[in-house]
Amino acid sequence: MTGSARNFLEFHDIPEAELRSIVVRAGELAEAWDKRAMPQSLAGKRVALIVDDGGWRNTTAFDLGIQAMGGICAHVPVGFNVREETSDLAGYLGNWFDMLVIRTKEFATLKAVAAASPVPVINARTRSNHPCETLGDLAYIKSRRGSIDGLKVVGVAADANILRSWAEASIALPIEVVQVYPERWHISDAALLNWRFRVSTDMGELSDADVVITDSWPSDIAGEALDGYRIGADVLDRLREDAIFLPCPPVTRGEEVTAQAMEHPLCRSRAAKAFLLHAQNALMEWLAA
Repeated sequence: MTGSARNFLEFHDIPEAELRSIVVRAGELAEAWDKRAMPQSLAGKRVALIVDDGGWRNTTAFDLGIQAMGGICAHVPVGFNVREETSDLAGYLGNWFDMLVIRTKEFATLKAVAAASPVPVINARTRSNHPCETLGDLAYIKSRRGSIDGLKVVGVAADANILRSWAEASIALPIEVVQVYPERWHISDAALLNWRFRVSTDMGELSDADVVITDSWPSDIAGEALDGYRIGADVLDRLREDAIFLPCPPVTRGEEVTAQAMEHPLCRSRAAKAFLLHAQNALMEWLAA
C-alpha cells in the first residue's frame, strides 16, 4: 500500500475543523514548552528529516520538536531526482520511518514522494509554497487575538512561496487575503484563486489590515519599480493600533522593509517565529495520532 491519507503538502490539504484544532493545540504546546513539560506524543515514532534545499529555521524546529516529544529524528542525506527514482526512495524510507519531513525545491517532487509513501509526508518548504510558515503565523495570531476568524491579511509581496501559502489558507479558513503589489508579480494560478483572495496595487489596502506580511523582493526588479511597496515606520504608523506586522525571514533591510520598521512596536516577527516550533509540533502530533 502506498500514498498516506494524511499529508501536509498544501495548507488546504487539511479540513478546516482539523486546522483549527491544530492551531489551538499549538497554543497549548507553547505553554508546555515554556514549562518544560512537553507531552511525549511522538514516543516511539521515527521521523526522517530530509533537507534537499538549504535553510535552517523550520528544519531545526522540526528536529528539536521531535526530540522534545519523545521521537527519534534522523537526518537523511537524500538528493531527489539524482540517481534513484523518487517512488523507490519513498518506499525505502517507508520501511524505516513513521513520518517524512521534507524540504525540497520542487513541489512536484514532494507530491511524487507523498504519492508513493506509505507514511505521512510534511512539506517543510518548496519554492512554490511554505505551509508550515503560515500555520505558525496563524497560531501566533490566534494567541494574540483569540481568534483567526475574519482576518484581513495583506501580503505586500510577489507571487512566491510565502504569499502562495497564505492564498492556500484563504481556501481553507474564513480569512481574507489581499496581495498588494505591481501587476507584473500578481498571483494568477487558477488553483489559488478563490473568493477570499484578491489582488491589488493599492497600498491603501493596509489601512484596515489585521496582519501585514512581506517577502523578499523578486530578483528581476527593474530600477525603482518597488520603492512604493517598501514597508517603513511611516507605513506602520498608519496601520490600526492592534495590527500585526510579520515580515517573513530572511528580511532584507532597505528593500522590502526598512531598519526602522523592524524596530516598530507592530513588528512581531521574532515572537511569531517562536510559534513555528509549536505549530509544527501540533501538526506532527495530529499526523501521528
